[in-house]
Amino acid sequence: MIEGVFLTPLRIIPGENGDVLHAIKATDPSFAGFGEAYFSTVNKGAVKAWKRHRIMILNLIVPVGEIKFVMYDDRKDSSTFGNIFEITLSRSNYQRLTVPPMIWMGFKGLGKGFNMLLNVTNIPHDPDEADRQDAFENDIGYDWEKDLT
Repeated sequence: MIEGVFLTPLRIIPGENGDVLHAIKATDPSFAGFGEAYFSTVNKGAVKAWKRHRIMILNLIVPVGEIKFVMYDDRKDSSTFGNIFEITLSRSNYQRLTVPPMIWMGFKGLGKGFNMLLNVTNIPHDPDEADRQDAFENDIGYDWEKDLT
């Protein structure tokens, strides 16, 4: 795990005509305010990486498909400096991933069909608030092609 990153198990409430999938409540300990919510899709095998927000807190939920998230901590004052953390979220591992500012994050589509995430952030999107690195040529050195097992 990485200091400041939280995993929160979420409820799926089955219903005769469809299910209810919880995402986030204002009373949750990791809730840090509301800025915006958006959906993002990622094709099987596609990688969207690397991004580090300087202010924004991410709350990532995968209601459809299967997505592997990878985080890297390069905060020199962190107890987890240099650590990499991987987690695959899906309906069968239905949790909310909360990522604090200053953590590098990327994700890869694993599901065969449609892979979609919901991100609920604490501030509205600001392109000048984030840093980026190329998914494959960067200072992190993570191998996106390796097996999860």
